[in-house]
Amino acid sequence: MVIVIKKDQGEEIQVIKRKAEKMGLQVIVTYGAGQNILALVGDTQKIELQQFEVMRGVEKVYKIQEPYKLASRYANRVDTIIEVEGRKIGGNYFTIIAGPCSVENEFQIMDTAHKVKEYGADLLRGGAFKPRTSPYSFQGLGLDGLKLLKKAKDETGLPIVTELMDHHDIDAVYKYADIIQIGARNMQNFSLLKEVGKCDKPVLLKRGMSSTIKEFLMSAEYVMSEGNDQVILCERGIRTFETYLRNTLDLNVVTAIKELSHLPILIDPSHASGRVEMVEPSSRAVAAIGAHGLILEVHNNPIEALCDGPQSITPDEFKTLNNKVRKIHKMMKEEEAC
Repeated sequence: MVIVIKKDQGEEIQVIKRKAEKMGLQVIVTYGAGQNILALVGDTQKIELQQFEVMRGVEKVYKIQEPYKLASRYANRVDTIIEVEGRKIGGNYFTIIAGPCSVENEFQIMDTAHKVKEYGADLLRGGAFKPRTSPYSFQGLGLDGLKLLKKAKDETGLPIVTELMDHHDIDAVYKYADIIQIGARNMQNFSLLKEVGKCDKPVLLKRGMSSTIKEFLMSAEYVMSEGNDQVILCERGIRTFETYLRNTLDLNVVTAIKELSHLPILIDPSHASGRVEMVEPSSRAVAAIGAHGLILEVHNNPIEALCDGPQSITPDEFKTLNNKVRKIHKMMKEEEAC
């Protein structure tokens, strides 16, 4: 159930909240620019809307049929915009996160970070803990990798996006990351989702390689149900019968998510194809279809990369890509405004 409250009704919000909690419901408050939203989570089937409609300050009350209550478009008619140190993700903004798959050494991450900053990236990505299919593959530098990311941020000013794999590492990742990434393999690791749901930092949630859109949004719901409404969705390709590419990029998810949810949606074209020559064309399509941005793998020397070299673009290739997709996004927004 969702209750829309008129702006500047702080005392009324507390009255409604106490009433709902007495009914055994969890209440999550979202404060917006023009109105505030109270999401009542629990067994609301037998509760009459009129009980809340007549209360002071209430503008509208309605029930949400979808199982993902907080992530639903009905819970928040206005697009969620997440701000990270001045960078905005969502709404009409187009945000680009760039950097290597893994932090390998100081020169690699510092050189790449400075170049992607110079060429237009908004945030820096880099893995310190890496989930790999083979136990013999490079697994990341761990805490040392996080410290190198922090050094890169100190020199470039780019906020850090890095992956959390295990709840045992949450304190370390929380300390160094500006956005905590949950990878595709952990999209349905519900205990981990609950832990990041208790954090006060944005969570970038990647779609599982075999997950439906409903399952994707339900995973976001796990994070939000713990009180963290700063969720960024990320499509990184799904597994199909096709073997030529690493995964199949589902661009339709952008339109679907924007219809079903208020959360921002980014696209990862690097993992979607696994082939460097596919990254720029896919990125142009991402800008045209209306996604809120990209997360790209950029490496200063892809041939020597310890992880995902075949899908990593060089900084110079990133410069060209960035210029093209920014122009496409601007053109699309100008057409929408006409």
